[in-house]
Amino acid sequence: MNVLAVSTPHSPDWRWRIVDYGSATVAESPGSFTSIAEAVAAGSVHLERLAQQDRVHVTRQPWH
Repeated sequence: MNVLAVSTPHSPDWRWRIVDYGSATVAESPGSFTSIAEAVAAGSVHLERLAQQDRVHVTRQPWH
């Protein structure tokens, strides 16, 4: 997955967006940021949280 910073003419502040490799949006920031760097940094933190949640839900089958 990738973290992107997006801005539109309608809303000039920056938002982060997490997309999968098929370009589907996985998550988007609820708020806005004044710079690209702030948006990407916050999105990276959120992506890491998502990755940690995924690791918690993985169950391992015992080897027989």
